[in-house]
Amino acid sequence: MPPSYVHRITKYDPADRDERGYYIGAEDTVSDHGPVEAAYLAAIAAFAEASDIDRLEIREPAVTGFVHFGVEPAVEGHGLGGLFPPDLTGYHDGAEVSLPVALELVRAMLRDQGAWCRLEAGDEFSVHVGWDQYVYVGSNQPCEQAVARTRELGLFPEPLTASPYAAEFNEAEVTEPADEDFWTRVRTALASRQTLLLEETYVANAARWHRLTPANLDTVRAGLGPRALLTVWPDLTPDVDAVLAALPEEGSVEFVWEAQDGTISHAIVDDTEYEELAAQVADARAACALPLSLDERDPLLHAALPDSDGVLRARW
Repeated sequence: MPPSYVHRITKYDPADRDERGYYIGAEDTVSDHGPVEAAYLAAIAAFAEASDIDRLEIREPAVTGFVHFGVEPAVEGHGLGGLFPPDLTGYHDGAEVSLPVALELVRAMLRDQGAWCRLEAGDEFSVHVGWDQYVYVGSNQPCEQAVARTRELGLFPEPLTASPYAAEFNEAEVTEPADEDFWTRVRTALASRQTLLLEETYVANAARWHRLTPANLDTVRAGLGPRALLTVWPDLTPDVDAVLAALPEEGSVEFVWEAQDGTISHAIVDDTEYEELAAQVADARAACALPLSLDERDPLLHAALPDSDGVLRARW
């Protein structure tokens, strides 16, 4: 069950809303990177203190993808620099962080710097950041003092029945766990194909690619990120020129290639970028092109890693 008491916290005075509830005042929809932003963080901290919460769990983490929808430009590191290493170790679904780190994640989300996630403490507490500086805080406590503190900070806490960003548990796209049965099917496929391509999505919009063989399967499996989404594809083809020649005349595709040193890279390209792509992959030793449309993507296997107890908790 979600938290019982939910408040929408904004810098927008309810008196400046029209009859449909749309804000028509003069406040900007981006962070000021200053005192107002600091007020948001102080308000969240007050609600957390009132709820006796000092640690939060990262859920459904994401980073900037092919398209960045933020009002502010995306930044290198997705706004996570100083919080997590460049490879984003520690930033994954289910990772637990201290309240100060959680507040820095909220800061990055308020600034639209590329990272987004839900922050939760079971059914007791949650923080969701939406568009245009809208923040939703849920608690199993009424938090009257935190509500008063938020008003003192110059912000407007408005009670809601639920956050519009609360997870819909019945709408998971991937419900199959990457359990022993899954890995048995991978081994069976490898027995006939010898090599497969594994896409490891460790956070939304970020993936690592592996060429699986019977010899390296266990090693690759041991290095996968917690709760990663795993997609198994047919192997790359060594005829890179043929893959380039078969690219669609219009639209975008995901192009995956292996360099001479074994590094596997991927890029989203459209028909205006094919010439540049061909030059970039001139020395590649294998490649493939995958459609972007979910209706057209047809992997061999698709599953999410369960936790060590065998329970699938990732919400993909």
